[in-house]
Amino acid sequence: MTSKIRELVNYCVAFVLSSMLSILPVLAQQTSTNKSKGEDLKTRVEAAIKKGVSFFHTVNTEGGYVYFVTPDLTKKWGEIPLDNHTIEVQPPGTPAVGQAFLSAYKYTGDQKALEFATEAAHALIRGQNKYGGWNHTINFKNLDMEKVSFDDDQTQSAISFLMAIDQEVNDELIQKATQRALKMMVTTQLSNGGWPHKYPEQGNYHDYATFNDGGINDCIRVMIEAFQFYPEDEAIEKSLRKAARFMNISQLPPPQPGWAQQYNEFLQPAWARTFEPPAVCPAVTVNNINTLIDLYHALGQKTILEPIPDALRWLREIKMENGMWARFVELGTGKPLYYDRPRIRVERLEDLHPERRTGYGYQSDLQARLEASTARYEKAIGLTAEALIKEGLQTKEEVAKRLEEISPQVIQIINEQENTGAWITKNDTFKKRMPDGVRWNGQYLTMDRISSEVFNKNISLLTTYIDLNNQLNKFD
Repeated sequence: MTSKIRELVNYCVAFVLSSMLSILPVLAQQTSTNKSKGEDLKTRVEAAIKKGVSFFHTVNTEGGYVYFVTPDLTKKWGEIPLDNHTIEVQPPGTPAVGQAFLSAYKYTGDQKALEFATEAAHALIRGQNKYGGWNHTINFKNLDMEKVSFDDDQTQSAISFLMAIDQEVNDELIQKATQRALKMMVTTQLSNGGWPHKYPEQGNYHDYATFNDGGINDCIRVMIEAFQFYPEDEAIEKSLRKAARFMNISQLPPPQPGWAQQYNEFLQPAWARTFEPPAVCPAVTVNNINTLIDLYHALGQKTILEPIPDALRWLREIKMENGMWARFVELGTGKPLYYDRPRIRVERLEDLHPERRTGYGYQSDLQARLEASTARYEKAIGLTAEALIKEGLQTKEEVAKRLEEISPQVIQIINEQENTGAWITKNDTFKKRMPDGVRWNGQYLTMDRISSEVFNKNISLLTTYIDLNNQLNKFD
C-alpha cells in the first residue's frame, strides 16, 4: 500500500469516527426526548384514570352500577329502564365496574379507587342470594331473589370480581361471600360436568347444560381463577377436571365435530327458546376451543386438547359463501337454521322479523377468532411443561410495539374526557323499549348517555398503557 493510499484510508477512518461521535449526543438526546414524551403521556394517563374514577363513582346506586345513565343522572338503564334502587350484575354493570376500579387502584395506587371497588363488592354481597349466587339485577327494595343465573356472565362476573378484590383487602364480608359463591359453583355443577343456565331446577331448558352466551365457558373461567387464587382447595381442582371431561364428551361426532348451545340430561342438543333449535354452533365451538386451551394451561394435561383439530377443520368447512358463519347449523344436513318467534322456521336471514333479525346474532364473522384460536392451539400443542409456566412473557420489542400501537387510542381517550372526568357518548342511538306485548319494529331513541361499558374499556386501555410502560422500563 502506497503512502498516499494509507493517508487516504486513515483520513476516511478518522472522518467516520468523527461523524459517529458527533451524532451520538443527538441520538442520546432523541432517546431522552422520546422517553420524556412517554413519561409525560404516562402522567396524563394516570391523571385521566383518577379523574375518570372519581367522576364515575358519582353515578353509583347504593355502591352498584347500571349500564347507562343520562348526564343529569335522571334516567338509568340496564337491559331495560331501571329505577333508583336497582343495579346490574351482568357486565358491564357492577362487577365489571368494580374490576375497573380495582385495576385503577393497582396501576395508580389511588386509594379512592380501592374504596369504590370495595363499595361495589359490598353492594353485590347485599344481593347475594341464599344459594350463594346472583340473578341479572339486584333490587335493594326487594332482595328476595331465588335464582342463580349463569346467563351472560352474571353470577360468574360477580365471583371473579369478589375473588380479585379478596386478594387486595382484608375484609371478612368479602372473604365469606367469596367462599359461599365458590361452594355454590361446586354444588350447582351438573353430574355430567357442565353448568345449567339457571339454578335451582326450573323444569325447562334452564336446567340444561348451557354454552349459549358463554355460560359454561365463564363458569370454567371462574374455576380456573379460583384454582389460581386458592390452590389448596381440592374441590376446585376436582370441579375443573370434571368440566374438562364434559368439554370432551359433549363434542358432537364427525362429520360435525362442534358443540351445541345447550344439552339435555341425555347429552343431546336440545331446544332452548323458540328461536334456539338443537344444532351445531360455530361460535360456541370457537369459544370451546379457547376454553379447552385455558383448561390445558391450568391443568397441564395434553389430552384436554384432543377435540380441537377436528373442530378447527369443521369450522373451516362450514364457512358460508358470504364469508360468514351461521349461528345454528342443522344437524345432519349442515344447512343454516333460522327460527323466528314462535318457533317458525324461515329459509333466509332476510325473512326474519326485524326484532329478531337485528336483536340476535344469526350470522357472524368468525375469521379473526378462528385464526387466533388456531394460533393458540398450535402454540399450546408445542409447549413443554416448563414452557407452559413461562407462557405469556413478552420480549422488549413486543412490549414496545404494543405500546406504540395503543398510544393513539390512549391519547384519543384522554382528549375525549370531559373536565368533570366523564366520558359521554354523544347522540347515543338505541332501541326504544316497547310496551309488553308490542314487538319492536325499527323504533330508536337518541340522546347523550354515560356508559359503563365505555368507562370500563377506557380504564382497561389506560391501565394497559401504564402496565406496558412499566414493563418496558424494567428492560432498561
